[in-house]
Amino acid sequence: MGTTAKEEMARFWDKNTKSNRPLSPHITIYEWSLPMAMSITHRGTGVALSVGVSLFGLAALVLPEQFPHYLAMVKSLSLGPALIYSAKFALAFPLSYHTWNGIRHLAWDMGKGFKIPQVNQSGVLVLVLTLLSSAGLAAM
Repeated sequence: MGTTAKEEMARFWDKNTKSNRPLSPHITIYEWSLPMAMSITHRGTGVALSVGVSLFGLAALVLPEQFPHYLAMVKSLSLGPALIYSAKFALAFPLSYHTWNGIRHLAWDMGKGFKIPQVNQSGVLVLVLTLLSSAGLAAM
C-alpha cells in the first residue's frame, strides 16, 4: 500500500529542512533592479487607476449632487496652493507613470529595447518623463 499525501508532504519538508536550502524563489535571493521595481510599480498603478476610476464612477452614480457642487465644497476649504499642487501631482503621477511605462511596453512588444543597457535607459527615461508630465499636469 502506498503512502498518503500527508506522509509525502512530511517527508518532503523533512528533506528540505535538513538540506538548509532557502525556499526558491524567495525575495531575499534577488538583487532589486530598476526593471523589477518598475514592473511592480506598473502593476500597482494599474490597480490604483482601476480602483480610482471605479470609485469615481460609483460616486457619480450614488452621490446626490452634481460635480460642481463638490468642487465648490473643496474650494470653500481654502486649501493652500502647495497642498492643492501636491494633491494634483499625486493624482497625475499614477496616470503619467502607467502611460509612459505602457508606451515602453509597446516598444518591447515590437521587439525593441531588450538589451540590458536599453532596458535601464528606457526605465530612467520613463521616470523622467513621468515626473515632468506629472508636474506639468499638476500645474494646470
